[in-house]
Amino acid sequence: MNKVYATGKRKTAIAKVYLETGTGKLVINGIGLDEWLGGHDSIKMKVMQPLVLTNQDKSVDIHATTLGGGYSAQAEALRSGIAKALNNLDREAFRKTLKSAGLLTRDARIVERKKYGKRKARRSPQFSKR
Repeated sequence: MNKVYATGKRKTAIAKVYLETGTGKLVINGIGLDEWLGGHDSIKMKVMQPLVLTNQDKSVDIHATTLGGGYSAQAEALRSGIAKALNNLDREAFRKTLKSAGLLTRDARIVERKKYGKRKARRSPQFSKR
């Protein structure tokens, strides 16, 4: 029985993923996927994407912890973590599929910091000529 660990990140969200051979059970933050995401079916599909692409949705158990960000960023971080864990589990079988789907690349877009003299990162105070 192989147990694999991987982390996924997106914006300020982090997902710690533990993957092991099993029956297809997903436990995120101590609850199931349906309870965790409620009625957000499109986001559930995003989380399941690496498992469906590699046909592992019924043969691995996943225990994950997510923190930071909102539920959408957490779900994308979880997707990234699952893809990395699957890649670590069996590199020869899954790497080509996951890489061609773009799941092994970290999305590096984060919020730009606020600068002094500005109202936001780039928004300046209103200018008045007179």
